[in-house]
Amino acid sequence: MTMQGISDINNRFVDAIGRSDSAGMAALYTEDGKVMATGSPTVAGREAVQQFWRGLIDMGAKSVTLQTVDLDEQGDTAIETGAYTLSIEPDGAAPMKDIGKYVIVWKRQPDGTWKMAIDIFNPDLAS
Repeated sequence: MTMQGISDINNRFVDAIGRSDSAGMAALYTEDGKVMATGSPTVAGREAVQQFWRGLIDMGAKSVTLQTVDLDEQGDTAIETGAYTLSIEPDGAAPMKDIGKYVIVWKRQPDGTWKMAIDIFNPDLAS
């Protein structure tokens, strides 16, 4: 996996959230993929991951930027660390930004593509 490969997949994720496409976001995870977000239990499985992202979109998530800081590939596994900014615009409330960091464990699939197996993120600012 190259930095360009990560960037391409991350751009697909960014585009999907911009379209409010939780199914498109979930498709970038392995079948048993996990999301481990601050303040909520681990979400496991593509359907649950899709529901997690749908919930965030329904709360007003409009866009995200992702910046890869480091990528360490070891065979069929890669570990990405980075920074994110999530823009949230809830109906009837002031827009807000969630700025934080993330770790993604990527797994190479049998067809050679890479998918997120574990997605961990948390904000830099205390809530």
